[in-house]
Amino acid sequence: MRRKLDLSVYVITSAALASPRSVLGVVRAALRGGATVVQLREKKTSTQRLIELGQALLQVTRPAGVPLIVNDRVDVALAVNADGVHVGQEDMPAALARRLIGPDKILGVSAETVEQALMAQRDGADYLGVGDVYGTTTKPDAGPPIGLEGLRRVAQAVHIPVVGIGGITPDNAADVVAHGAEGVAVISAVFGAPDPEEAVRRLREAVAQGRRRRAGHHEPA
Repeated sequence: MRRKLDLSVYVITSAALASPRSVLGVVRAALRGGATVVQLREKKTSTQRLIELGQALLQVTRPAGVPLIVNDRVDVALAVNADGVHVGQEDMPAALARRLIGPDKILGVSAETVEQALMAQRDGADYLGVGDVYGTTTKPDAGPPIGLEGLRRVAQAVHIPVVGIGGITPDNAADVVAHGAEGVAVISAVFGAPDPEEAVRRLREAVAQGRRRRAGHHEPA
């Protein structure tokens, strides 16, 4: 039985944005600030380096009780015994990823549309990364932004949790959560921040605010 995921602040790595700091150093700071999930995502890094980085990250995420998810690379996730894997629409099909990682690892899937979301849910996803919400500079292959209403439509269509991604900052994270996301996934907002620890704290506060807004807002039938 997989544990309940806390998707409040889902931090995705970027060595390019971290520089001259290390990925590990920024993740440590993010954990101090209260990050609840860390995803290893380094598209231009060798397999050997990904494995080394994954092993190093586990040394800080495991003691903190925070899941480490590997983007795309099921082989790397299995090699380092990460907590799970996240696949996009152009990556390994979710159903195959689920078969390879087994029933107890976490599987996340990217979705832009209700149709993609429902298929991912059927194929065994534990959560969905939904977006691009606002527009992003860190994923050049992302489609046009789906906006808050696009996010809301996906969140209402599925029964697994949704995390919003794409251009999210401490200033707009509350809106994302108020529109149905359980949390926010961020790259630039933490890895590009001068103070990653403080950035995560601000994101956590915004997520809490968004949840309060959602709880007090009754949708018309």
